[in-house]
Amino acid sequence: MIALIQRVVSASVTVGDETVGAIGPGLLALVAVQPNDGETQTKRMLERLLGYRVFADDHGKMNRSLTDTGGGLLLVSQFTLAADTRSGMRPSFTSAATPEHGRRWFDRLLELARSAHPGVETGRFGAHMVIQLVNDGPVTFWLDTG
Repeated sequence: MIALIQRVVSASVTVGDETVGAIGPGLLALVAVQPNDGETQTKRMLERLLGYRVFADDHGKMNRSLTDTGGGLLLVSQFTLAADTRSGMRPSFTSAATPEHGRRWFDRLLELARSAHPGVETGRFGAHMVIQLVNDGPVTFWLDTG
């Protein structure tokens, strides 16, 4: 499982004319499920999303996690993160999970996140989404459970 996380002042996801998810300060996580992902990778990703220390402490050092700050978490499914871009001019998606497998484990990540942390929002799996964010820092990290 892959996640591109961004520390944000705010972020929202719109599908059509409807805002389907929005947070204030916290993390936007774009998440890709890979073919071999399952419960182990899903739990590890949640642990990293909630525990990764990307928020400043009183001395300006990145020593605080999302759990420490109580910030929002906006989870957005994005299979294109798993693309193989090593050759050619068109990405290959053979390293991304099938839509059924991806939905199963993304939904499981969402379920676990909502049971472990307040303020978890999401986009709409498989939909064309417009994401707006105000990046804080900017602070952006690539997390991989592989």
